[in-house]
Order: sequence, then structure tokens, then C-alpha cells
Amino acid sequence: MDACSADLSLRLRQQAILSEFGVEALRGDDVDGLLQRAAELCAEGMGAQFCKALEYLRGEDTLLVRAGVGWAPDVIGRARVGADLASPAGFALKTGRPVISNHLAEETRFRTPQLMAEHGIRRAINVLIENRDGAFGVLEVDDTREGMFGEADIAFMQGFANLLGGAIERQRTEGLLRAALARQDLLAREMSHRVKNSLAIVASLLALQARSAEAGPDGEAVRAALIDARSRVEAIAGVHDQLWRQGDGQSDHGHDAAPGEIDLASFLQTLTANLQSGAPRHRLVCTVAPLRIAADLAIPIGLLVNELVTNAIKYAYPVADCPAGGEIRVRTVLAEGRLILDVADDGVGLPEDFDIARATRSLGMRVIVNLSRQLGATLATPRSGPGAHFHLAVPLPG
Repeated sequence: MDACSADLSLRLRQQAILSEFGVEALRGDDVDGLLQRAAELCAEGMGAQFCKALEYLRGEDTLLVRAGVGWAPDVIGRARVGADLASPAGFALKTGRPVISNHLAEETRFRTPQLMAEHGIRRAINVLIENRDGAFGVLEVDDTREGMFGEADIAFMQGFANLLGGAIERQRTEGLLRAALARQDLLAREMSHRVKNSLAIVASLLALQARSAEAGPDGEAVRAALIDARSRVEAIAGVHDQLWRQGDGQSDHGHDAAPGEIDLASFLQTLTANLQSGAPRHRLVCTVAPLRIAADLAIPIGLLVNELVTNAIKYAYPVADCPAGGEIRVRTVLAEGRLILDVADDGVGLPEDFDIARATRSLGMRVIVNLSRQLGATLATPRSGPGAHFHLAVPLPG
């Protein structure tokens, strides 16, 4: 093979190696791994014995050997090279221009760094690794054998340096973004925790006010209204409690959690457990399909369940007819992009002339109807068995 063919073959091989590293640079998320891989491939493409990636330590004005091939075991991560203009690597760093030195022993522009002298290096070539943040460091290829590095070698090495600079900048940007997102999530959880505590205080004040209501028919009505208000506030506080407790990025079912989402199963089970504690005569059964939904969707769903279950506790099993109480069921399933919510009991049932569209005389039913409209849900009262049955179909976002 003549010299021209050999040179063409070498350049084609270098382009293939550079393309291979380009793919790794786009996918890689470990700076040390990328620097080491660049040193290995760069040495291979140049047919050189040594290569090293040097990081500039600004506070010390030195270059640290961060990765490399061919060097003694104690060099990587420890050895340092001067970053001044009298050092080949330092000159490339400070001027931004590539440096070729094919005869280090006869070089008058630079001194030979001690590290290179100890390894018998005769020739070296340096290019700058930089990005928008400035100079990261230098990529250097060295050899102990006679030979000549040329302009084509600079183009090959600069390709590696450019890919490294872009990859390092990308990883730094991604790191800053992850840190910002983590802080935002922390602040959101802290805010949710504070809102939850504030709502708990409001609920306590309502309970205190209910206990202070005067005796008599009017006082009983006020007391009942205050207790209902407390229950609604506690339902909203429950959402914020879930946001705070589930802020670690995992749901109770082990699925990845997005910020601001609620594990609906855990939320409704906690809500019904709280309602159960205030209704010892009854048995509340909650069967909920695993689903994560946005908090602004969970709040009206929670309030709906709270209203429907509270109504069942009050009216489904009158003490005179059912002194032992009865069962109240909360159930959800997913079907065709909708959340199907059923709240049912086996009690006295709804009046024969009950019409959900006109059942707005009580505050509770007005709340139920308005929340259904807010969710864009269809609300029905099937009469397929004993007791009352409320059936809602809530459309879920995309």
C-alpha cells in the first residue's frame, strides 16, 4: 500500500472512530467514563501509545489528569501538569490554539513536564476542550517513538474535544435542571404540608365551634352544619397530606409518581377510614382501582366521596329501623378513559320521586351536583337493588 492509500485508510478509520464516540457522547451520563473512552479511542485512532484528558483546576491554575491510557497506575486522578504558557497543555489551554510538538527534547517554546519526561515522551499534540462555560481542559496525545503529528491529526482530536465539551455541558445543564426540579418539588411538598396543617387548624376550630353551639333546634342545626363543614375541610386536608407523604416520587403501589399527583387508592382509603372512625355502627368498604391523578382532580373526587358517604351514614340506616347499622361501599374502576365511582348501601334507599337534577334542597346534594359538573362527570342513581346507589363517570385527562 502506498503512502497516499495508507493515509486515506487512516483518515477513514479515524472518521469511523469519531462517529462511534459521537453516539456514546450523546447517550453517556458519566463524565469520567466519557473522558476515559475518548482517551482510549483517540489513542487508537492516532496509533499512539499515550493519551490523556486534563481538567483545568481554576483555583490552583493546574491541569489534573482526569483520564488516560498508557500511563502508570498512579497517574490518573492524581498527576498534575502546569497550566502556564511554558507547558504545551497550558499553552493550548490559555491561548485556545492547538499545539504540536514533534521534538520535545529540542523544543524551545516549552519545557517538558515532569510527567512526560518520566514516561519518555518525545512528541505531543494538544487541543482545547471547551463549551459555553469556558475551558474545561485539554485533550493530549503523546508518544515515545519518532514520528510526526500533523494538521489532520489536529482535526481528528478537535472532533473528540468538541464532542466532549458538548457532552460535559449537557450533563452539567441536566444536573442543574434536576437540582432545580428537586428544589421545586421540595418547596411544593413543604407548601402542601403547611396548607394541610392550616386546614387541620380550621377543622379543629369548626369542631370547637360545633361543641359550643347553643342547645335547642337552632343550635342543633348550627352544630350539624359546622360538623359537615369540618368534614369537608378534612377531606381537602387529606389531599394535601397525601401530596406531602407521597412526595418521595413513589406511590404506595410502587409506580413512578409525577410531582403534584395523588395515589387515589391510598387517598380514598384514608378518607373512608377517617369517616369510619366517626361511624362505629356502620362498616365502610373501600375498593379502589390503582390510579394516580392530579391533586386538582383528587380534591373534588374526595369531596364527592365525603358527601356521599356522610349522607349514607346519616340517612341510610336509621337507628330505629337498623340499630346495628349497615354496610356502605365505595368502589372505583377504570373504563374507557373514565373513572367509574360508585357509592352504595343497603339501607332505606332514596325516595320514589327522587330526581338528582332537582335534588338541591340540601347543601350536601348541592355540593354533590356542583362537584359533578366541575368534573364534567355524569351522575346517576341506579335502582338495581336495595338501598341508595350513586354512580359517577368521571372523564380522565388524555
